[in-house]
Amino acid sequence: MVAAARDLTAAHGWDGVRMADVAAAVGVSRQTVYNEFGDRAGLAEQLALAEVQRFAEMVGRELSAHGDDVHAAVHATIQRVLTEAAANPLVRAILTGDRGGGELMPYLTTRSNIVLHAAGEVVAGWVRVQRPELDDGAAAAAADVIIRLVISHIVMPGESSAASAEALSGVFMRLLG
Repeated sequence: MVAAARDLTAAHGWDGVRMADVAAAVGVSRQTVYNEFGDRAGLAEQLALAEVQRFAEMVGRELSAHGDDVHAAVHATIQRVLTEAAANPLVRAILTGDRGGGELMPYLTTRSNIVLHAAGEVVAGWVRVQRPELDDGAAAAAADVIIRLVISHIVMPGESSAASAEALSGVFMRLLG
């Protein structure tokens, strides 16, 4: 159902997503969708959670793809996240407010705790492996800072994702010591 909601949001914007349309897309009753999510806000939250999880998994894969080259891993991961976010129809709808994305904006701002938690676990776990001399608190703090900075660059992009990735990876490397 969440995948159907994602597809419908990409095609019609969040304002165009009705519980009945989600139900029809997956072949269940509208009541089944309401039973699963409660209401549109519940569906929005699950949609946000699914997208955040997709991004967190991508971050984990990208960080791991560079072996022990910490700077290359950080730079490539940040650039990939910024590039993917810019091309993502859900993120674009949220950021521009087009097609009803404004209702989802809190998941990148005031309710970004789901992003911070999901991505924080991945990034802090990777930091602990790459920098075992850092205690858990320092690893978590470094992860939190870089995630917040990346979100900031998603919400208000810089000149280019490459330039932003270079600047942010430099900041993160300094945090790691």
